[in-house]
Amino acid sequence: MDGTEFSTAFDPIEVGNLVARLAVNASEIGAAQALRYRVFYEEMSAHPSAEVEAAKRDFDKFDEICDHLLVIDTKRTDLPGGVVGTYRLLRSSVANRNGGFYTSDEYEISRIVGTSGETLELGRSCVEAEYRNRPTMQLLWQSIAQYIFRYDIVVMFGCASMPGTDPQALALPLSYLYYYHLAPPALRPRALDERYVDMRLLPQEQIDQRRALAELPPLIKGYLRLGGFVGDGAVVDYDFNTTDVSIVVKTDLVTDKYFKHYERKSRRNGDEEEA
Repeated sequence: MDGTEFSTAFDPIEVGNLVARLAVNASEIGAAQALRYRVFYEEMSAHPSAEVEAAKRDFDKFDEICDHLLVIDTKRTDLPGGVVGTYRLLRSSVANRNGGFYTSDEYEISRIVGTSGETLELGRSCVEAEYRNRPTMQLLWQSIAQYIFRYDIVVMFGCASMPGTDPQALALPLSYLYYYHLAPPALRPRALDERYVDMRLLPQEQIDQRRALAELPPLIKGYLRLGGFVGDGAVVDYDFNTTDVSIVVKTDLVTDKYFKHYERKSRRNGDEEEA
């Protein structure tokens, strides 16, 4: 597994009982999959395959080649591995050797994967309900920041979901994302023709931007705060009971909020090594 090779890609981050780090063995990946099952299938009513339902774990072929970012509550012995948050990370250098990216099932991403430099697919993000707060999300993003500096990532991308499978019910946030956050052409994914749903469901002059932003899930709002864009077209995912949009974040546009500290640290360490 490519992921286990890079389990020390960054130092664990500890805040109180919480520790953020990469999974180091199959048992910890299983704990992340168990969390994903609880959130996606039990809470959000996704439709599991017979194998997924029997295992009570959300898994697919990509798990074997990804790094799995975990947030662990060291006092939660009632949860598998104490895992309360997770993100799945797949770098282009790994994906290119192992059959590509998960996002390709929904979007045409040749413009992204053709980018010069390492790219990173983010996916399967979920957090236990009682931990959906600022400290947990900061731990996840601080960890991703370190990962990006470790591997010199130039672009992050992936799919982000809104609950429900009726795009018309999501007309305001989808239209808002298209008109105000569409990715530049050179980096713009497009939903596959057979799955394409036009996001321009309302005329631009009817968009109440404040209301639209309020209707977006926290994860998508977080990507926008990091300078993120969306691709062209939404995709209805009936298996997961969601409507998906593609997300693109150029790391050189990411706000200093999460990255400034690590850039200074990296430069400082480089100066020390040269000395």
